[in-house]
Amino acid sequence: MKGDKIILGITHGDINGISYEVIMKTLSDNRIFEICTPVVYGSPKVAAYHRKALNLENFSFNTIRNVEEAQARKANIINCINESARVELGKSTSDAGESSISALEAAVQDLSDGKIDVLVTAPISKYNVKSDQSAFTGHTEYLENRFKSDGVLMLMVNELMRIGVVTTHIPLSKVHEYITRDTLMNKLKILNKSLLVDFTIRAPRIAVLGLNPHAGDEGLLGEEEEKEITPAIRQAREENILAFGPYPADGFFGAGTYKDFDAVLAMYHDQGLIPFKALSNYNGVNYTAGLPVVRTSPAHGTAYEIAGKDEASPDSFREAVYLACDIFRNRQLYKEISSNPLNAVDISEI
Repeated sequence: MKGDKIILGITHGDINGISYEVIMKTLSDNRIFEICTPVVYGSPKVAAYHRKALNLENFSFNTIRNVEEAQARKANIINCINESARVELGKSTSDAGESSISALEAAVQDLSDGKIDVLVTAPISKYNVKSDQSAFTGHTEYLENRFKSDGVLMLMVNELMRIGVVTTHIPLSKVHEYITRDTLMNKLKILNKSLLVDFTIRAPRIAVLGLNPHAGDEGLLGEEEEKEITPAIRQAREENILAFGPYPADGFFGAGTYKDFDAVLAMYHDQGLIPFKALSNYNGVNYTAGLPVVRTSPAHGTAYEIAGKDEASPDSFREAVYLACDIFRNRQLYKEISSNPLNAVDISEI
């Protein structure tokens, strides 16, 4: 931090998508500078291309060589990519993939070194990022490996709900292999701790969804609920985690039962993200819970089809910035309270 301002790192994502548009529109709002000093890891040249394409005359970046040169109340940018990288709006290219990874690696290194406080990642294409040397499957998995975490949780957040998913970017045919009591307990512990520390919720209530239709219907439609999910919920309750379920996913969202809980644990990607995006109108945020650092991302993709057309909404990206800063402050507050013997709180006793 510089003074009371959070140093906010931003990766530029896919240079052929809407990332620069949502970044520049977000940073055009001067209220952002009241809470943080933004540093974009990207390319001044690429930024200028997008600025011209979008006709954003009242916006400019302050080009710097490193984070130490970042100036408050300005949108700073560091060049992290090959200057020969070519912008081809709306196309998935190898240049875009290489540029995405270069910016991400530079930002994560500074995050690891404590030079930036939080990280917001703009959307990338998993397809063009992959190479013979890299089997990149997503930011969540990349950061889990980079920070050698014991486990992370993709947690989708908006003003209506928080939804975590047990499995992320794997084929649906393999999901059942990951639905084990141990895995579920790991995810429940991560979610419970994040609700306590990152979101300052005392005694959070967590709803757990079933894997099969009708939550297995007592074993008639699948055995995962009786063999793995219910035992995990029972164990969680024994360890003072307020977990409930398993609930059939369709009725749970259809009846609005999600409103009765502080968070929901879904079994797989689409089970959680379809209702989340349908109800949030794409204004939600993707937060990686379980990391020693803070990382958020907008809950949308590269949107190649509207790149350069001035049609992209910055709402989700803006919310990702605000959430990252809020969580950073909440973690500081929790640390301060816990370090005081008179106020210390044992998570396991809540």
